[in-house]
Amino acid sequence: MTAVLAVTAPPLRLHVDRAGVVRAAAQVPSPNCDARPADTRISLLVIHNISLPPGQFGGPWIVELFTNRLDPKAHPYFASVADLRVSAHFLIRREGALAQFVPCALRAWHAGDSSWRARRNCNDFSIGVELEGTDDLPYEDIQYRTLARLTRALRRHYPLKDIAGHRDIAPERKTDPGRAFDWPRFRKLIAQKAT
Repeated sequence: MTAVLAVTAPPLRLHVDRAGVVRAAAQVPSPNCDARPADTRISLLVIHNISLPPGQFGGPWIVELFTNRLDPKAHPYFASVADLRVSAHFLIRREGALAQFVPCALRAWHAGDSSWRARRNCNDFSIGVELEGTDDLPYEDIQYRTLARLTRALRRHYPLKDIAGHRDIAPERKTDPGRAFDWPRFRKLIAQKAT
């Protein structure tokens, strides 16, 4: 059975509970996570993009990838990714809908071989947010607004010192969120107070 997320944007002010769960997000548990190393402080937010099949939006495919149910026969591209065991903490759809796959207290498998400020294994100390999109197509206004609300909520709960793109922590392997992501716009939005 395929799952499609509701197309509603989260409220203006989000709350992160003690387990790192945002109750306003659709909860879609992924098995692709594990415990963070003991005494690890979450200090990095990593922004990614994803679309399945590449360049196509909507449908259940991202959810199915992150929950290990992607049918490799549903599209020719899926045969190359169906066996991956990956996840992110959050996904923001084109319509601004927010889903959570992994509580922030746990380690999601989003960064892979990575390093930030001389620290390796970014999954250990980061939160991963996927934007439904591609490197080259503009992101939607509502995606920026939802990402800003989520970032403000995460900053209230965790000592996030840095925000980086996947390309910044794995420059030889990754390019996302790509040149289409407007970093100055995002930084301006997260500096604004929620109304």
